[in-house]
Amino acid sequence: MKIKISVPEVVKLIKELQSNPARIFEMIGMNVQKDVGEYLTNLMKAELTHFLGRGEYERVNGESNHRNGSYPRGFCIKGIGEVGVKVPRDRNGAYQTQVLPRGKRYEDRITEDLSIMYLTGISTRTLSLLSKRLIGRKISHAEVSTANRELTEAVEKWRDRDLSGEKIKYLYIDGVNFKMRTGRAIENVPVLVAIGVTEEGIKIIVGLQSGDKESATNWREFFRDLKSRGLNSSLVQLGIMDGLSGLELVFREEFPVAKVQRCQVHVARNVLAKVPHKLKQTVADDLRSIFYASSKEKAAEFYQVFREKWEKEIPSAVKSLSQALDSCLTFFSFPQEEWISLRTTNVIERLNKEFKRRIKSMEIVAGEHACYRLLAFISLKMEMNWRTMKVGKVRPNLPFYGIHTK
Repeated sequence: MKIKISVPEVVKLIKELQSNPARIFEMIGMNVQKDVGEYLTNLMKAELTHFLGRGEYERVNGESNHRNGSYPRGFCIKGIGEVGVKVPRDRNGAYQTQVLPRGKRYEDRITEDLSIMYLTGISTRTLSLLSKRLIGRKISHAEVSTANRELTEAVEKWRDRDLSGEKIKYLYIDGVNFKMRTGRAIENVPVLVAIGVTEEGIKIIVGLQSGDKESATNWREFFRDLKSRGLNSSLVQLGIMDGLSGLELVFREEFPVAKVQRCQVHVARNVLAKVPHKLKQTVADDLRSIFYASSKEKAAEFYQVFREKWEKEIPSAVKSLSQALDSCLTFFSFPQEEWISLRTTNVIERLNKEFKRRIKSMEIVAGEHACYRLLAFISLKMEMNWRTMKVGKVRPNLPFYGIHTK
């Protein structure tokens, strides 16, 4: 049958398109959706024919199963939008189409896109509001959350991946707190983090695990988990860490070949916490002289000057520095071009800042798995940058040494 269109109808259509040019794309989209829906419907009809082993009106003696009409279903396809299809049925209910995924209302590529947009900073509720325009169908924020949960298995495989192929020489270690929803309560949950530096100078995340950062037992389990995944402890030469309770002792026991570098920023904060406000800036300058000395011998000289200058006025601050000084200067035993990278655990602080920036729109992370999903995504993004910023391959000028003096 030929479709006839009169001249007045053509003129009307042209005028409509002139006043609303976007209308033509809407019409094209509607036609594409209709054609794709019919194509999928016919594909499933052919599938049912193959399943039954006979044509639509063909009869076979002794065969009790027959076609039994169809039911409507909507399915969303990336780049096309939601299409309407008719899914054929058989009388015995044995037929199950392989054309459309069972229990899904949109294809996997849309699930991936939703997850990526969520991980990059768009909240589930905002995605729900935008989904109609983005993919042609409104998706509830609960569906977005469900789509994100499908990433959990991949994230767990990444967290538990084999490390035997990675030759790690340095480990940055710290614990960071994140607000999570646990049951009906909101709690600060610590996550233990380890970032390794390979022999090529590339930083990679080697461990993310929920645990009490003040517990020596948890740190021991964390280190043993890394080794059980293939981390060669005999290759680890240095651990850069905060002075958390029991952490240094456990690290030395689990990595007997390695030395310990205490994070200078954390030490400086501890020292300055014992200094009157009016003296903070001056003491911070003196600490900078010690930590950024040209050699270990020079650092020791600057420390003697520091002690003589401040021992009477702020003895508790001097004592705090003296207890941590040796561990603060361990980096001098390593190549000079790497010193700037080995002084602090700032690389983990950066991970913490990126995570907090990401969840600012969320306020609360919905459980441990959600935390791991976000941390994994942020970690992989940071690893991409780290590949071009190798340890030891930095400019010789020192960065501003940021110590809180207020």
